[in-house]
Amino acid sequence: MYHRVKTRAHKKRKMHQGSMPSETAIDEKIVRGGRARGGNVKKRLSSTVYANVLVHGKPEKGKILVVKDNPASKDYTRRNIITKGAMIEVDVGGKKIHAKVTSRPGQDGVVNAKVM
Repeated sequence: MYHRVKTRAHKKRKMHQGSMPSETAIDEKIVRGGRARGGNVKKRLSSTVYANVLVHGKPEKGKILVVKDNPASKDYTRRNIITKGAMIEVDVGGKKIHAKVTSRPGQDGVVNAKVM
């Protein structure tokens, strides 16, 4: 009897490697770049202070105060980590507004949000 040898369909490739999550925090702005498929560049937002908020159809820049809720993880809420879908409290023109993050900060390099 011969032992059957398990073989791969093909070698592991660099494109299958993936990367660590950027876990965007509330602090001074830090953007890191990374190569993506096709020579494109992904902007990984490590930390930020401001968000672009859509208030009654008009975009306004606001300062992020705190992450109120992050459905991705309870730990992210505790650590003030911003991901898509996170509920944040933003100071826009002296008013505190609750907004939901609509962009992917770890891949787009910017935090866009919409008033809920």
